Amino acid sequence: MALWVLDKELAFPPVSSSQPDGLLAIGGDLSPERLLLAYRKGIFPWYEGDYILWWCPNPRFVLFPAELKINRSSRQLLKKNEMMSRDKKWEFTINKAFKKVIRNCKKTYRPGQSGTWITDEMELAYTRMHELGYACSAETWQGGKLVGGLYGIKLGKVFFGESMFSRISNASRYALINYTRLLSSEGIELIDCQVYTEYLESFGARMIPRNEFCKKLEALIT
Repeated sequence: MALWVLDKELAFPPVSSSQPDGLLAIGGDLSPERLLLAYRKGIFPWYEGDYILWWCPNPRFVLFPAELKINRSSRQLLKKNEMMSRDKKWEFTINKAFKKVIRNCKKTYRPGQSGTWITDEMELAYTRMHELGYACSAETWQGGKLVGGLYGIKLGKVFFGESMFSRISNASRYALINYTRLLSSEGIELIDCQVYTEYLESFGARMIPRNEFCKKLEALIT
């Protein structure tokens, strides 16, 4: 199946034309207009070398906030934090340090990856999306220091998760649980996790067919 090459036109090919691994197109740019169009269609960018690659995997890995699972170790983590002294207790915030969160995600070593897909261009593009009110961050702090967090794009009733990091054990877990609860209270019905990870599966994330995912986006993003 041929790979679509994007040009200056603000358009994407049908997601059904994706290759078996989900790769849909190459090229284009990371302008806010193109990124918004991509997310509305269930497409996300991922750099390989100097090229922007656009993906829409089938099936799609998602978490429904209403299905969030908090296992025994996570419950113990939350309970333990409540008993901590003020200087050791974790604090949860949103959009307090977006630039620091994406920078830490960019620098985090991930087993099996030779480098980061968060290039300088990606960092600048998502920081711009944050300035426009679309990209959001959730943070975990300890003693006034940022120790974990995550970021992504929020459109309508959908949150598209992008990346997370921890500088100390379980800091991103704490941010994820608290942010998922907050998103649920705000009416978010779907969290896009993009591709499978055992870690997110432990929170209740699961696979759904791509066509079902895209239909949900049409209904939840107005």
